[in-house]
Amino acid sequence: MTKTLDTASVLEVLKPVQDPELQQSLVALNMIRNVTVERGEVSFTLVLTTPACPLREFIVEDCEKAVRTLPGVESVSVDVTAETPQQKSLPNRTGIAGVKNILAVSSGKGGVGKSTVAINLAVALAQSGAAVGLIDADIYGPNAPLMMGLSEAGVTVRQGEQGEELEPAFNHGVRMVSMGFLIDRDQPVIWRGPMLNGVIRQFLYQVQWGELDYLVVDMPPGTGDAQLTLAQAVPMAGVVIVTTPQEVALGDARRGLKMFEQLQVPVLGLVENMSYFIPPDRPEQRYDLFGSGGGERAAAELGVPLLGTVPLEMPVREGGDRGWPIVISQPDSASAQALTQIAQQVAARISVAALT
Repeated sequence: MTKTLDTASVLEVLKPVQDPELQQSLVALNMIRNVTVERGEVSFTLVLTTPACPLREFIVEDCEKAVRTLPGVESVSVDVTAETPQQKSLPNRTGIAGVKNILAVSSGKGGVGKSTVAINLAVALAQSGAAVGLIDADIYGPNAPLMMGLSEAGVTVRQGEQGEELEPAFNHGVRMVSMGFLIDRDQPVIWRGPMLNGVIRQFLYQVQWGELDYLVVDMPPGTGDAQLTLAQAVPMAGVVIVTTPQEVALGDARRGLKMFEQLQVPVLGLVENMSYFIPPDRPEQRYDLFGSGGGERAAAELGVPLLGTVPLEMPVREGGDRGWPIVISQPDSASAQALTQIAQQVAARISVAALT
């Protein structure tokens, strides 16, 4: 019996097509919407779970192939959009109105490029079409304003529903707050734990974030008050641990990872930064300045994914000093490609966790 070309038959042939991350039918997940059939022209909307979906093209291709098996189909038009799912709430932790997912980027020790990864991760997510915010929670070393091209910016205090609120600065598609906006450039922050706890909570709850798909938090290094405050205050979608290949950094990364596990924060994976050096005059060469394979071995030992390895290139440092993250200044570079792929993996893992 020949099938009639209509909305029902289109949905029927699309039922076997699955989201590769969730391993469930697109139709069952309500990711196929607005199906229309006019003569031989079929169109529908594919609603992904994140704008940064790494398998977007493959999903579209699978959908088109499935629909073309129907008799009478002359053309297939797929309008791709995204609805980022809301992270699940947790008891005794207060979410932020309008913010769907809170993501921490942390490291066991300083100097491993954690802020570079956090900033490029935020910008890459924004480039994909997501609404993104960034909290520079490294209160003692607030470098994010410089790296985001906002060293001369500031925040505006406005009257909100709950009293005075900060309006975040904005650049490269990302809304951001930092201690660097509230103090003089060379002023040290000499605070004990309770004051640190207070300003982090202010950045979480007293900022006009608006509607955000992701709020990235650039944590200070170590396993101290800032990490504890964040983990106990808000439901977190997860944490990304940044390290370098050398054993000294990996040891601290392991301790940081274990801390978040004890605090019941999902560990999304490990990022090995400065994985190897690419000299600007010989881009075909690579030098393992800090060893090799350390991140892969640590990830396997700890039972977490290795999200990616980011090479050490001079434009990464240059872009950070000029306020142009590498994913914007040189998107075709090896570092930018690696960071973009890491952002896609992180977004995919957050969506899977929210929907399962």
